[in-house]
Amino acid sequence: MMLEINIALLTIGGLVILLGLFSSLIKGRFFISDPIVALFVGILISSGGLDLVHLEHWGKPEAILEQSARLAIAIQVMGVALRLPKGYLFKHWQPLAILLGLVMPLMWLVSGLLVYLILGLPFWVSLLIGAIITPTDPVIATSVVTGTIAEQNLPARIRYTLSTESAANDGLGYAFVFLPILLLTKPPGEAIFHWLTKTLIWEVGVAVILGGVFGYIAGKLLLWSEAKKMLEKHSFLAYTVALSIFVLAAVKLLGSDGILAVFVSGVMFSMVVNGRDRAQEEQVQEAIDRFFTLYIFVILGLNLPWQQWLELGWSGLFLVGAILLLRRLPAVLALKNQISSIIKWTDALFMGWFGPIGVAAVFYANLSVQRVGLESIWVVSSLMICASILIHGLTAVPFTKFYGKTNEPIIFYEQS
Repeated sequence: MMLEINIALLTIGGLVILLGLFSSLIKGRFFISDPIVALFVGILISSGGLDLVHLEHWGKPEAILEQSARLAIAIQVMGVALRLPKGYLFKHWQPLAILLGLVMPLMWLVSGLLVYLILGLPFWVSLLIGAIITPTDPVIATSVVTGTIAEQNLPARIRYTLSTESAANDGLGYAFVFLPILLLTKPPGEAIFHWLTKTLIWEVGVAVILGGVFGYIAGKLLLWSEAKKMLEKHSFLAYTVALSIFVLAAVKLLGSDGILAVFVSGVMFSMVVNGRDRAQEEQVQEAIDRFFTLYIFVILGLNLPWQQWLELGWSGLFLVGAILLLRRLPAVLALKNQISSIIKWTDALFMGWFGPIGVAAVFYANLSVQRVGLESIWVVSSLMICASILIHGLTAVPFTKFYGKTNEPIIFYEQS
């Protein structure tokens, strides 16, 4: 097992180095995103490739994927929170409210019904899979809205809206996922009562409060340390990574939603310390995000159910097309006039298309498999995850450049 772990560490470390050296070339010329490269590297060293690493030798694959994805999401949502302008959520709450309050439930229902109608799985299992693939992924979304190409072609209102939504709905996805889990594992009355009380109030509501408290205290302590000249400049970055991990673990130990709490803590922390004024830290934060998130796509590539995908046949391919086209785009187009950050049709098309499925779905899918015990959950979810990584990753650069060509240049540099 140690040999396999060292091979995996060598692979991940080498991957981060190579992408750091050639990422602009790979993304700009070949339109290949970092998550695609990481996924294919994982497939290459898996039992389906060079047969170098077997995830099951390390332990239970579902548990490894769940916890690995949980850590990656925490680091990424903290990074999103720190990159937002100070007070952004309070100034631009309206588009986020529509996207989370209306678009997200519609995405869940549409996704679940498509799984039910196309694959014929039991209704609540279908809605569980729909809930798993509902959250838009902050890791893949970040690869779409950050970097030179995005900054030169996308207005700030689009970039910030997509980033903020992807970070916030990862934590809120907890409520959508646990409703069908509870209905599949408990009597209906008990399940609904548990969901309304424990899930919504404690695991989601308290997560917001705890995240805010932890973020505020962490920010005030940092300012106090700086005022006393006890903080070295480079300590800020380690501080924010540590805050992500601390909040994730602490809130989970209290039985609440750690991912949502991490995002809220990041927003509150940034407000207290005015993190957007730290230009150098922002750049290095992106590098840290890359190091702490790319590994999950390698691990994902080690545990793909190829044979079960083939058994889905044409229904699986039909589901991929239907989900990618109907899960999000129609809802955003229908509500475009209510979303203040959408001004033109091109805004709605871009935001409607780029709702990638990724690390959040890996986390919720493996959590669900362990709670419900149905392998079909991972089979369908992993198919949608990999399809989204590939298709959204390949279309990110050309669609971004196309957006830039079809809009007035002045829009690219507007401030939010």
